[in-house]
Amino acid sequence: MITSRLTVASLVVMLALTACTGNDGSDGSDTPTEAGTTSQASQAPAETAPAGMTPEAYQVDLDTAGKPVGAALAAIAKARTFKGLDQRIQQAQDAVDGAVDRLGDLQAPAETVSEHAGYVEALRQMDGELVTLRDAISDQTLCTSGAVLARLGRSDEFTGLKKAGAALADKGDYGSAAIGLKPSKERSRRLGSGTVLTSRIRGGRGSLTVKNGGSQDGVVTLLKGKQKAVSVYVRKKSSARLSNIRDGSYRVYFTTGVDYDRAARTFTRNCTFQRFDDSLPFRTTYTSTQVRWSVWTITLNRVKGGNARSSAVNPDDFPT
Repeated sequence: MITSRLTVASLVVMLALTACTGNDGSDGSDTPTEAGTTSQASQAPAETAPAGMTPEAYQVDLDTAGKPVGAALAAIAKARTFKGLDQRIQQAQDAVDGAVDRLGDLQAPAETVSEHAGYVEALRQMDGELVTLRDAISDQTLCTSGAVLARLGRSDEFTGLKKAGAALADKGDYGSAAIGLKPSKERSRRLGSGTVLTSRIRGGRGSLTVKNGGSQDGVVTLLKGKQKAVSVYVRKKSSARLSNIRDGSYRVYFTTGVDYDRAARTFTRNCTFQRFDDSLPFRTTYTSTQVRWSVWTITLNRVKGGNARSSAVNPDDFPT
């Protein structure tokens, strides 16, 4: 709502084969002749399980498969946009899928069979977790690389992969299975209401009051043309006032969410991005006896009687 003075807003089965032979010593007479009988069991030769790979050959395959997984997971931290974040996680999925394809049917060295199987299974589980993370980015539950890595770090799948990789590495020179990534924990950072984050076009008489009756903290940003003029933080169930706004027409953008990362200039979880459809005009008029200037109030949450429409904004197009 916005108002100007008023409110507007194998199993192998071994078969034991036995054969019985006997002699019937009948010579055609009535006197029975006792014939000796024998029974002897014969067994098919046991199949020999395929010999495992040499440790050296196994290490080559493990390096080829395991190193890209660790590198791709660590590279998630480099993403700076929603599109880039989705692409980084897709690359991690590709690395995990490639590792499973390469390692799944390998005959590991005998001393590592159990650990190898555990590692491959942990990779399969990780693939499912990465799918879940991509969904969380799509619905904006997770909004930054830090939030994605924090959520990944607390998952059972990530813990399982780290343990499986470490167990395999302990069996020999198989360090490429180890996952060195150490994600940070989830945080819930907040600023105080009225904290000015940007102030580039000030020096006028106009003022703007922002009311946030919603359930999440928010940041309001005014743009004059393509230049960010001012941004202010407003906690949930609170308000903030900006003064000294210069004359001009301003587009109003606002974002809400949880855990404000001041360095990234965005909320890291449960984020929304919107803008008011109409601009806010600030004007100062002078007469011989008085000076008049614009005083506006906007409300970030919906209110009864509000007449200001807002629209969703692509997160990557939001001014930060």
